[in-house]
Amino acid sequence: MDDVEDAVAQAKFSEKRWVWIPDETSAYVRAHIINDLPDQQVSVSLESGKIKTIPASDVFAMNPPQFDRVEDMAELTQLNEPSVIHNLAVRYRANQIYTYSGLFLVAVNPYRSLPIYSMEYMQSYKGRRRGELSPHIYAVADQAYHDMLHDRENQSILITGESGAGKTENTKVAIQYLTTVASKKSGNRDNGVNNQLEQQILQANPILEAFGNAQTIRNNNSSRFGKFIRIEFNMQAQICGANIEWYLLEKSRVRSQFPNERNYHIFYQLLNADKATKDDLLLNEDSQGSHGYEKYLQATIEGVDDGVEYKSLINAMGIMGFEAHEISNFLRMVAAVMHLGNILLTPDSNGDRVDIKDTTFMDRACYLLGISSPEFKKSLLKPRIRAGRDWVNQAKSCNQVTASIDALTKTIYERNFSKLVERINQAIDYQHSSQKMGFIGVLDIAGFEIFQVNSFEQLCINYTNEKLQQFFNHNMFELEQEEYKKEKIDWSFIDFGLDLQPTIDLIEKTNPVGILSCLEEECVAPQGTDKRFLEKLNAIWVSDDPDAKYKSMRFKESFTVKHYAGQVEYSTQGWIGKNKDPLNEDITRLLARSSNKHVAILFEDYLTKDEYIGDTMPSSVSNYALCKLRKGGGSFRTVGQRHKQQLLSLMNTLYLTRPHFVRCILPNNRKQAGEIQVPLVLDQLRCNGVLEGIRICRKGFPNRLSFDDFRKRYEILCPDELKGVANSQSACQYLLKSMSLDPEKYRIGATKVFFKATVLAEFEEVRDRKLSEHMTRFQACCRRFIACYRLGRVSRQADAIKVMQKNARLYIALQKWAWWRVYAKLKPLNVAYRVETQIKEKDQKINKLEDALTEHQKTLQQMNDQYKSLKEDYQIRSDSFEKENQDLREKLQSALEQLELLGRIADEKSALVNTKQQYIEYIEKEKKEQQVLLKKSYRSNEDQSLEYDILAAEYEMLEQNQKTLQEEKETLVAEKETLISEKDHLEQQRNSLQESSSLQEMSVQELKSELEISKKSECQLKENFQNIVQQHSTQIAQLEVMKRHF
Repeated sequence: MDDVEDAVAQAKFSEKRWVWIPDETSAYVRAHIINDLPDQQVSVSLESGKIKTIPASDVFAMNPPQFDRVEDMAELTQLNEPSVIHNLAVRYRANQIYTYSGLFLVAVNPYRSLPIYSMEYMQSYKGRRRGELSPHIYAVADQAYHDMLHDRENQSILITGESGAGKTENTKVAIQYLTTVASKKSGNRDNGVNNQLEQQILQANPILEAFGNAQTIRNNNSSRFGKFIRIEFNMQAQICGANIEWYLLEKSRVRSQFPNERNYHIFYQLLNADKATKDDLLLNEDSQGSHGYEKYLQATIEGVDDGVEYKSLINAMGIMGFEAHEISNFLRMVAAVMHLGNILLTPDSNGDRVDIKDTTFMDRACYLLGISSPEFKKSLLKPRIRAGRDWVNQAKSCNQVTASIDALTKTIYERNFSKLVERINQAIDYQHSSQKMGFIGVLDIAGFEIFQVNSFEQLCINYTNEKLQQFFNHNMFELEQEEYKKEKIDWSFIDFGLDLQPTIDLIEKTNPVGILSCLEEECVAPQGTDKRFLEKLNAIWVSDDPDAKYKSMRFKESFTVKHYAGQVEYSTQGWIGKNKDPLNEDITRLLARSSNKHVAILFEDYLTKDEYIGDTMPSSVSNYALCKLRKGGGSFRTVGQRHKQQLLSLMNTLYLTRPHFVRCILPNNRKQAGEIQVPLVLDQLRCNGVLEGIRICRKGFPNRLSFDDFRKRYEILCPDELKGVANSQSACQYLLKSMSLDPEKYRIGATKVFFKATVLAEFEEVRDRKLSEHMTRFQACCRRFIACYRLGRVSRQADAIKVMQKNARLYIALQKWAWWRVYAKLKPLNVAYRVETQIKEKDQKINKLEDALTEHQKTLQQMNDQYKSLKEDYQIRSDSFEKENQDLREKLQSALEQLELLGRIADEKSALVNTKQQYIEYIEKEKKEQQVLLKKSYRSNEDQSLEYDILAAEYEMLEQNQKTLQEEKETLVAEKETLISEKDHLEQQRNSLQESSSLQEMSVQELKSELEISKKSECQLKENFQNIVQQHSTQIAQLEVMKRHF
């Protein structure tokens, strides 16, 4: 289906001359040329149907459809801005965010998660050459790793782009790939150490993000500093250490941000920390947004929980090996900055002096910094300054004190960040240099910036990108020219790095004085001002040359510099202060003597020789990347000097490596996935040097084909000249010569033929025309063949009709011939004789079948009789068994009834015995009572003999009754025993009856099983009988058919 769509698109493209033309809203739109007009004008028709007349210089050729979504834009036949942006847009909408552009990779931020960063993807790119798989940051990282191993040469990956373009994420992905690939090579002995180191390198990122990243308008996690992460490898290709160098921390963000932006993440993470931490940092009484530096900013980021991020930060610091007191020191500096931002100044009525009425926040900040609050207040409001040889106190205005606090907070945060990076480097640098094979450096730095108002910071960033672009140009075309040299083509070496040198000289040169050098002079000079600085620049660099890199702006305190990415206007307002970065030295000396060792180390370079305790100087000056170095109390390095020296060090490092370039692109300003704003992307392509790289490609020979491929594809252009030419190189030479191509547009190398840009596109057009001609001839031949085939078929039909007519005439003639009629009558007699013979044979078969049927019927009758006898026997046995079973059941029922009756009688007898026993006991009790009364009567009155006789008689009567009852009791006991024995006998009878019943049940079951068997045999006999009947019926039907036939 895709091939069909491609063919349709190609056919549609070939119908018209499609081009790109400029457009105000979409940058470029599609159109096709109607006709060429005089005076270098062309008439074009847009896709909307609108017709326009535009200059020919505004028309850009369009690539054929087969070049849509090409993985390497250097392969485009038409190298121009609209073709590049169209290819990127088509690939981006297809979720293909990575594209090669010559020697570098273009990465467009997808603004959503894509399933292209899994472990399976990592493994698939491991050890693969470029071009085998689709473009990916993994391919760049693997290429760097492979080159380091095989060439023993240091590598670097340079990732640049605007804020929100995805630099930080691509940096994390590249480092994750390197650590994963290197871990697969780890042996068993050092596996634990290597895994710990790799984890520490990966965990360095959340620490740096917390302290160095912030939310901006374009990006929720924008890196506000540049960093060069150097990953060291040992001789076994395992990671043995790492180092991080940082550049241009945006410390001004600490005190001021744009609307809808946030300060650094760490400020909000501390405000969402646990209660113990907030108590330690004196933050528990404050709510989010109550601090001066965060009060009017966006408090939260959608989808981000600052409390969870804080826990991740502490966990990462733990993995990094930070001690508890070290973590506390770094967090205390951030909290101190927050408290300093809350200090409220109260100016006097004249405005010349200022005071701090509420010292709550100042006291908190001084407690965290380990300094005296009264001394800090004094140094802040009335700092000491040197007047000749003496020190005097000078009162400051409200604006001056505010500026002093802001400068102090920025410096504390910057130096704390520098110390944090130094501590991370201490944790991840494991082995000595003698054990290292090389390193891979990953540079993540801000790209070229052009804002509405550009200041000193933008000049530093653009100066950095100008140097990096020069480095890119030099390396990109140096490799190209190395291939030219390898192929031995006629080529004059060009140093494309010199194209940017005039702009770089304008910024950094000392003779004549460049922008940075002129700014240094004005900063050192007494009473230096921004206006005087601009006047010096105008006096030195303004010229009448239209191509000059420097231009002054009338009626504005600004100037313009022509960079490779465009012309940028810089406002010089506040440059002197930004470059000098002035601090209240009275406060810095106070901080250098802090009781907090961490704070004292941060500001130790402000101590003079006399102020070091014990006359012991530190072994080495603090090596923070942006810390101020002082000699005694006088000279210092400005921000411009520091940045210039850092950039020089970085470039020296990069020139010792083999670079790999990644350009990150911001697709839109709304953070929407799938949306691409062409003017925005086009501006970034210019700023990132992508189009500059294309310009370089135009000067060289970006398109190349091997001799065999070139001959195979373009031999159709002149096939006669190449007949008998076996050598592909000679064939290419004959082919190019026959086409009368300008020798300046191509070069023939040792194995390839090289072309200027657009040459292959012209070849493709000629090839398409040739193919069209051949296809037209082929179609004509096909139509001729079809016409001939149809004509032959009509001719054959006419001949067949003639034959049929001839045969019909012959048949009519035979019908009238007498002998033919005789033959027609005799012919059926021969058939009748053959029919009689067949009838006799059929009769014999019928007789045989009837005999077989009779035998089958006899067999069936015997089986029927046997079945009836079995059935009768089964019925008799079943009846006898049923009768016996009924008798046994009746006997069992009568025995059970007798047993129940005996049980009731036994119960009644037992109750009677119990009653009589109770009566006997009652009589005995009365007897005893009578005996007692009798004894009493003997003692009381011997004269009552008559009564005694009566009682004696009653006693005898009672004794007789007792004997009678005793006998009855014994009789009842005997009867009870008799009943019990009878009950036992009945129980035995019942058991025997149950046993006989179970035996009868078993016999019944056996009879039932026999009956089932008989039933099954009966069913089988029935089935056999039915089969025989069916066969018999079939045979009878066959006989009937045969009889009817005969």
